[in-house]
This record gives sequence, structure tokens and C-alpha cells, in this order.
Amino acid sequence: MANDDIRAQLKSILLKKSVRTGEFTLASGKTSDLYIDCRVTAMDPIGATLIGKLGWDTVKNELTERGIDAQAIGGMTLGADPISLAIGMTSAGEDQQLQVFTVRKEPKGHGKGKQIEGNFQEGDTIVIVDDVITTGGSTLKAADVLEASGAQIAFALVLVDREEGGREAIEARGIPVISLFSRSTLL
Repeated sequence: MANDDIRAQLKSILLKKSVRTGEFTLASGKTSDLYIDCRVTAMDPIGATLIGKLGWDTVKNELTERGIDAQAIGGMTLGADPISLAIGMTSAGEDQQLQVFTVRKEPKGHGKGKQIEGNFQEGDTIVIVDDVITTGGSTLKAADVLEASGAQIAFALVLVDREEGGREAIEARGIPVISLFSRSTLL
């Protein structure tokens, strides 16, 4: 299936399952006429498969264009988790594979007290993932944790950019942002 077909199918599922209009208060505290819950699409078996295919192709192309290798993909739990896993699983059949990790909102209160779980090693070049960016706050919080743990961030991959300043905030930090969809391409 060609990327244009995958993109069209994924857009259809996002619009059906994840996009709502009305009046909403977002995690950032801002109010909006648009609510996007990408988890519903990312946890749908067909949605996850499409995210894996389109996401992996996008990541692979971006890494090639930049001339870099990445070892892992992940981001702040919970939004990034199914997206990262879908892309990581899709990469499994390739020469270059991405391990998957997740960043906890706070360090674990027991055991080793880790804030990054899964397959992450200090010094890894990683792709940071978010489901939706509005202000960029959760992506930047994950970036803080990852960089403090020795990660080199290649770029951020987001499923939907709400086009409300998040991309600019993340890029001002020196992290390029690649979005699969934006508010204007969805609506």
C-alpha cells in the first residue's frame, strides 16, 4: 500500500475516532474548539498498523536525509507509548531497527526509581514521540529527562500538530519536529 493510501486511511480513522469539535479544556489549561485523542486511534489495531507503517517510513526517510542512525524511539507516557511501539514493531523487519522506551511523568517510587523504562541506553540517539502537540510542554519535559540521561535527540515525531505554537517551542530548543498530520491537514 502506498504512503498516500496509508495516510488517507489513517486520516479517516483519526477523524472518526479521535477528533472532536466543541469547547474543551486541554492539558495545557488552554481552551480550544478542537479536541484530539490520538490514543483511541493508536490503540485501534488498524490505526496502530497504519501509524507503524507511515511512522516508520517517515522516521527512516528522515534519518537517511539527516545522515544519522537512531537506536530507539519513545516519549512521555501515555500518548507516545502506542505510537512508539507501533513504529518499533514495524521496524523489526528492517536492517535498522528501533528499540522502544517510555518516559514516566515522575521517577518510579520503588525499585530502581527509573524515569525511563524499556530499551534505552545512555548515549543512544533517539527519536522522541508525542501524539499531539499544542504548547510542546510534554515533549519538552520528556526531552529534559532524556537529555539528562545522556540521549541525543535526532528529532521529534508527532502524530498531530495542533498548530498552536508547540512546534515552534520545540524547535526553539533545537529539536526539529516532523508531524504526520496537522490541524490544517486534518480539517
